[in-house]
Amino acid sequence: MNPDDLRYTAEHEWVRLAGEVAEVGITSYAQEALGDIVYVSLPSVGDAVVAGDACGEVESTKSVSDIYAPVTGTVTEVNDVLDASPQTVNEAPYAEGWLFKVRIADASEPESLLTAAQYEQQTRA
Repeated sequence: MNPDDLRYTAEHEWVRLAGEVAEVGITSYAQEALGDIVYVSLPSVGDAVVAGDACGEVESTKSVSDIYAPVTGTVTEVNDVLDASPQTVNEAPYAEGWLFKVRIADASEPESLLTAAQYEQQTRA
């Protein structure tokens, strides 16, 4: 079940808004599809990211997948816990397994992302 208070992308990222800052992670669906995550490459603090562009990677025992920025803005924080414990993404994708935070350039941009119900429908198709 995907949390209702988040927004989602078709590429399986989620966004939790806190004012003008968006916390970003990958969905439970994505981490299950990837399998055991062994490495996470994230953007750096201060990096500009553009919605839809790749800005990192998640490596699992099965494959390597790009992380796409769900919104445009500047990275304000990265989850350093993932350097030593990338499996945290598997264990708590909507909590301690978040990836990075972005100061959003356009406050209306997250409104164009999928709701939990829309994302749920997409993953069932």
